[in-house]
Amino acid sequence: MSRPPPTTSKEPATKAHAQERERGRIVVANAPVSYGAFELTVGILPDVPDGAAVLDEVAAAGYAGIDLGPLGYFGYGEALKDSLDSRRLGLAGGFFELPFTDPAKMPGAVRELDVLLDVFDAVSAGSHRLKPRPTLADAGSDLRRSRPGQAARDRTLGLDGEGWKHFADGVEMALAHCRERGYEPTLHHETGTHIEAPWEIEKVLELTSIGLCLDTGHLLLGGGDPVRAMGDWHGRINHIHLKDARRAVVEQIVRESAHVNEIWRRQAFCRLGNGDLDVDGVLDALRNSYEGWLVVEQDVLPDPKGMPAADQRANREYLAARGF
Repeated sequence: MSRPPPTTSKEPATKAHAQERERGRIVVANAPVSYGAFELTVGILPDVPDGAAVLDEVAAAGYAGIDLGPLGYFGYGEALKDSLDSRRLGLAGGFFELPFTDPAKMPGAVRELDVLLDVFDAVSAGSHRLKPRPTLADAGSDLRRSRPGQAARDRTLGLDGEGWKHFADGVEMALAHCRERGYEPTLHHETGTHIEAPWEIEKVLELTSIGLCLDTGHLLLGGGDPVRAMGDWHGRINHIHLKDARRAVVEQIVRESAHVNEIWRRQAFCRLGNGDLDVDGVLDALRNSYEGWLVVEQDVLPDPKGMPAADQRANREYLAARGF
């Protein structure tokens, strides 16, 4: 299959995507994971805030949108739409893991993806807001989860030739399905998966035609430079997860070959401006080359003292002071 290289064209792939680009705007959103609510905590850990409380905090802090979080966390159908509309929040996207390297599992996983897209349909019907992005990620493996951040220097952790073929075919299958449903997806690189290090991101951009969700924090963990990435991959970036990270925490996790869950336990992610991300450099690049959702993420575990909510108010003020 012939696919375009990473930056050969900036032309949108669909009419819907073209309409988004014509709006010429960046819309700032937040995510439940910034409040400690995500797939590893909801229904598992204590002190996870309920969905209504998170939506109230997000709206009060001045964000214009929210990521979906675990399916059902904010509800479904008309109830979800009413919850968002009453707070004047758009839906920025929804995270969904797929077993891209396992061709036997992919058809069933793509059918399960319809549950997410059905939620999108219920929320975005008749809306003139930016459409939500199906944010697709590799399901990863036990090996990669046990060796976070190490693929940048140890390429033996990466896929072999057959693995890359399966991965690319799986991505294209999911991409086609999303487009058939009227949504332009994005691929999320993430620590503990097969798409983590910069060279792995470049490989998937070479082999597939999907857009990229640039996650600045996970790119730092994977050994990359987010500002440079904004230049190198700008023609393929169609979604942004903006997060800051403390490099020393990450480097210690890598040295110890600690499990990927230590990233959250040791608070690798922090308020914007308090870590090692060149936030202003990323924002300058966004002004010049990006239109769409800018989702602020600060992956944290639940905290009954309310620190996540305070952090997200500070993050919104940080961006507002810089014109976002």
